Amino acid sequence: MGEVLGKVLVVDDDDVIRQLIAVNLTLEGFQVETAFDGQNCLDRVLDVMPDVITLDVMMPRLDGWMTATRLRCDEGTRHIKVVLITARAQEDDKRRGLGIGVDAYLTKPFDPAELIQVVRDLALATRSG
Repeated sequence: MGEVLGKVLVVDDDDVIRQLIAVNLTLEGFQVETAFDGQNCLDRVLDVMPDVITLDVMMPRLDGWMTATRLRCDEGTRHIKVVLITARAQEDDKRRGLGIGVDAYLTKPFDPAELIQVVRDLALATRSG
């Protein structure tokens, strides 16, 4: 088994999408943990301490916008790279994400190869910086 490329917390309320992302990243050499919504992400993030979080926007309890905002406002989590993955493809949505301070914004349906490359680049930036 090769070197672990980084730790990723995959957050999505859709079981199928969450598992699809997790399997793809695991096969690429990432250590993957999952959360089923934004609140579950915030409850687990300090225990997991991922390099990267992939975050769906439209979720119950706590959506991706608020989750990303809370991650950025917390001294203990503001350094974690965040990738929003959402069906919301409007320019206003992208600007909102960038305004919060997310590191990347991918729209569904996403290309698994692109997702892997984005996560790899962010994980490398975290580990080298």
